[in-house]
Amino acid sequence: MGGGLPQFARPMNAAPISPVYRIPHPLPLDSGQELEGAEIAYETYGALAPDASNAVLICHALTGDQYLASPHPITGKPGWWERMVGPGKPIDTDRHFVICANVIGSCMGSSGPASPAPDGQPYAMRFPVITIRDMVRGLVALLDGLGIARLHAVVGGSMGGMQALSLAANWPERAVRVLVIAATARHSAQNIAFHEVGRQAIMADPAWADGNYYESEAKPDNGLAVARMAAHITYLSEAGLTEKFGRRLQDRPDGTKGAKSFGFDADFQVESYLRYQGSGFTRRFDANSYLYITRAMDYFDIAEEFADVPGSGKLADAFAGTQARFCIVSFDTDWLYPTAESRHVVHALNAAGAKVSFVELSAPHGHDSFLLEHDQLDRVVKGFVE
Repeated sequence: MGGGLPQFARPMNAAPISPVYRIPHPLPLDSGQELEGAEIAYETYGALAPDASNAVLICHALTGDQYLASPHPITGKPGWWERMVGPGKPIDTDRHFVICANVIGSCMGSSGPASPAPDGQPYAMRFPVITIRDMVRGLVALLDGLGIARLHAVVGGSMGGMQALSLAANWPERAVRVLVIAATARHSAQNIAFHEVGRQAIMADPAWADGNYYESEAKPDNGLAVARMAAHITYLSEAGLTEKFGRRLQDRPDGTKGAKSFGFDADFQVESYLRYQGSGFTRRFDANSYLYITRAMDYFDIAEEFADVPGSGKLADAFAGTQARFCIVSFDTDWLYPTAESRHVVHALNAAGAKVSFVELSAPHGHDSFLLEHDQLDRVVKGFVE
């Protein structure tokens, strides 16, 4: 943690560990509503330079949080990008002041459905529907609170990459460098379809209770677990799943090796893996937050945001006149946000006259490759951020 920073508040809705910035003004939202008293939970690493010129904002993905390089307070697991951020690492905290904040709508200390509404009760489904741009509005307010007018770089993978693009388009003066990994400028019909399956799984769980489950012992964990299982499949590749699991059967509890049960338990290792992913997720994430964040991602379409008439927007218009340098990275096995989506962003940036570099990396792990060991990605990140 960087020293000498203002300690604004403490989280009210979850994990009272990170410092929290309370935005001193109503936060305007794309829906036309305002969020009063919005709070942003965040973590920092390294020390801020006297002129605040070394700040790097890292934006997290859908199920991520602010604990990118420190142990998670609920699971105890290492930070989600600990391999990338730290002293001597590609994003070197001996040189850079790194900030990572929990987005609004989430559940690790920032304002979201689990937060107290003005009446003292959890917002639940009364929380306003948000967008990626709303999330970035919250991040910009945090930067203002920290006294950072201009970022050395903004970095993000997946939904974090969407936030990085949104910041570059809507607040072009706020970042010198923009690094976007495994992301897109708009959500496709297929992306929306997968998210809708997850949302329906949550809302079909009887314990969801129209979102009013916070005071109940029963939580919509079954629905949330299924949502996570469905989404997790999209983060992987067929080759990666085949290599890791194939059609290998589980050993039975009675000691039988690799036999079919002729029932509906987890016979295959891949089934057991997905169930483990689903059940573990319910211990650290809120079902309502999953609804809100996936909806924000589905609404994401930067070109539409800059269109005078709905459906007429050009992505290049969003970046007209930008002075930032961009680096766009994709993975050849990512079928959630395939390389074609990244090329679309690159072409738009070229059309806008932006300085942009692009690389497609080979990796067997699909969309999640940006979170895993990858020497080439390390070199790209280090070279661009420095």
